[in-house]
Amino acid sequence: MKKLTLLLSLFVAMQSVHSQELESLLLASEDASKLTESYINPVMKGLMYSMNGSWATTGKVHKTLGFDLTISANASYVPDADKLFAFIPSDYNYLTLPNGETSLPTIMSDNDYETTVDVEIDNGDGTYNVASFEMPGGITKDLPINAVPAPMVQLGIGLPTKTDLKLRYVPKLNFDDSVEANLIGLGLQHDITQYLGPIDKLPLSLSILGAFTNMDVSYAIEDEDPSDDVTVTNGEAAFEMKTWTVQAIGSLDFKIITLYGSLGYNGGKSSIKLKGTYDLEYDVEDGSGNVVGTYNDSVTNPINLNFESTGVRGTLGARLNLAFFKIFADYTLQQYNTLSAGIAFSFR
Repeated sequence: MKKLTLLLSLFVAMQSVHSQELESLLLASEDASKLTESYINPVMKGLMYSMNGSWATTGKVHKTLGFDLTISANASYVPDADKLFAFIPSDYNYLTLPNGETSLPTIMSDNDYETTVDVEIDNGDGTYNVASFEMPGGITKDLPINAVPAPMVQLGIGLPTKTDLKLRYVPKLNFDDSVEANLIGLGLQHDITQYLGPIDKLPLSLSILGAFTNMDVSYAIEDEDPSDDVTVTNGEAAFEMKTWTVQAIGSLDFKIITLYGSLGYNGGKSSIKLKGTYDLEYDVEDGSGNVVGTYNDSVTNPINLNFESTGVRGTLGARLNLAFFKIFADYTLQQYNTLSAGIAFSFR
């Protein structure tokens, strides 16, 4: 599953990040899904919060056919509690940590060390299928910022009903002939200041926003080391994320600066599927620990994980207005607090 986890956290610039060999976790047999889920859970949550950022930097909408092009970067910070996960032996059927560790780093940990995990599967006849693999550490040292980033490009256009239509679109892209990624998002921001009488004469602007984003990433898994305990045939990792957000937005719009804030709610669902056939090789030991043979197993489409997260969000930000050129930054308080910054070219 080389580079898969890195695609999730930085799908546009994954080539610069250290690769992970997660397919070795399949040696954990029935425990592989639980172990993988615990390891990558923070990046799935972080992406949801990052992808819901930077939809609006003002409560004011465009005039009819006015438009803007916004380029932004959102980075969601993983809480310390989610940088490690507890390893509770009773939660697993076949796994032990030989060094007595009680916790392991998640993908978004600052610790990049690998941990040896031992596998022992009771065959019921006095013999055991045994193996070991290296559980990967965190990747944040290889990222440009210690957070889950999501770059975005967005086009907004004014409709006759004092509503902005917002579009996020990345056509299917190919990276290094093994990775495909695409993204689409739609949003509507409707002005409600128009319904509040004389208040529309003030620099205060109020609006409501609803938006969703869908991202798909697939990665061809190559058998990098034919001599190891895992052989890959037609391997592919497929990732899909669907996020949505609803927000009430307010801003004070002055000539040079705009101060804005919002209060809303996020939601998101995602899935990861590991496809293909994986041949696994174990040593067979007797009750005294002597190797008495080998055992080969084969699994097809072994991983199918689903994630879901929801939560309240609140944002405060500022935008510098230099004619049609805008520079903005904001900070969102939510389960994974998110910093957003970017530029926009706006024509009313």
